[in-house]
Amino acid sequence: MEKLEKSVISLVKAALKEDIGSGDLTSLACLEPNPVKAIIVAKSEGVLSGLKPALLVFKMVDSAIVVRSLLKDGDRFSAGDTVIEIEGFDQTILSAERTALNFLAHLSGVATHTAKFVDKVKNTRCRILDTRKTTPGWRLLEKMAVVHGGGGNHRFGLYDMILIKDNHLAAAGSVKEAVKKAHAYLHSDDLGSQFGLKAGDVEIEVEVTSDQQLSEAIEAGASRLLLDNQSPDSLRQLVTLARRLNP
Repeated sequence: MEKLEKSVISLVKAALKEDIGSGDLTSLACLEPNPVKAIIVAKSEGVLSGLKPALLVFKMVDSAIVVRSLLKDGDRFSAGDTVIEIEGFDQTILSAERTALNFLAHLSGVATHTAKFVDKVKNTRCRILDTRKTTPGWRLLEKMAVVHGGGGNHRFGLYDMILIKDNHLAAAGSVKEAVKKAHAYLHSDDLGSQFGLKAGDVEIEVEVTSDQQLSEAIEAGASRLLLDNQSPDSLRQLVTLARRLNP
């Protein structure tokens, strides 16, 4: 949670510096600082995410702005719903508006898209997980948005899970050898000294593309399997084999 808070603060500061820079020329030129009330209204239905950075944007621009959220992250909303109420001076509200909306729109988009897939598998044992294919600097927020949409988090980076992919397998020589080396590393002193982790904290996941690789991975003690770029028939075959070998 502390890591997320720091990420939000850092990202909001960077976003405001990028957008406002040395000042909002238009608002300063055209507006007197008059007290106003404003609202942020949803244009379409979706799942809300991004309240924390959006609210922080307004407070960082002007600490006197009063911001009230009528919904919470993870709530579903409809077109026309009021999401946020704002009171303050028109100059500073308009200076903060676009940056706050950028956070809300992008993260709510991630949450909404996630929820569509979560809804499709809700009567199955499947779970929707995210990836590391995130916008640079936004990873914690985008992964938070996935959770708000009902999904789950996969690894956060290269530092919290061993994921042996095709290039690792090519270099190691085989699935069996790669998993063997991974287990050895998890029981080495390096894991604790460099990462502050214990063997039980780290899962070993292996990307497999054939029956043989899948069998080797399970036999060698992999805790997860990754089936990527497979046809539905191939997926069905590999999943059936995995369940037979490891009920």
